[in-house]
Amino acid sequence: MLKMRLSMGGTKKRPVYKIVVADSRFPRDGRFIEKLGFFNPLLPKDKKERIGLDIERIKYWLGQGARPTTRVARILGEKEIMPMPAKGNNPQKAIPKKNRKKEGESEAPKEEAKAEAPKEEAKAEAPKEEKK
Repeated sequence: MLKMRLSMGGTKKRPVYKIVVADSRFPRDGRFIEKLGFFNPLLPKDKKERIGLDIERIKYWLGQGARPTTRVARILGEKEIMPMPAKGNNPQKAIPKKNRKKEGESEAPKEEAKAEAPKEEAKAEAPKEEKK
């Protein structure tokens, strides 16, 4: 299957991406069929040097059945070459990983255990005060 995807280049902490058409079985930075453009995420969004595309070739490869990855589809949607993909919904993204709850986990047993613990401590402390 043909994919339109980003191939990483640049140096350490200074990424620059090529937009390429490649077989989905090839490695991300490996062999590709054709280079269709570039993407520089370090530049501000309003600069035209941030993204460069060969629109004719992109339309050709879309016609041949190449499917863009999510990120490439967003880039093409911003340039109005194809419709913008639907936004994903990840409500857990804003919560730190250690605080995320698993789907099957419920909060009720933990709250019940916490509610019972203070009562037991209060009973244990009461006899100590009587001894004085």
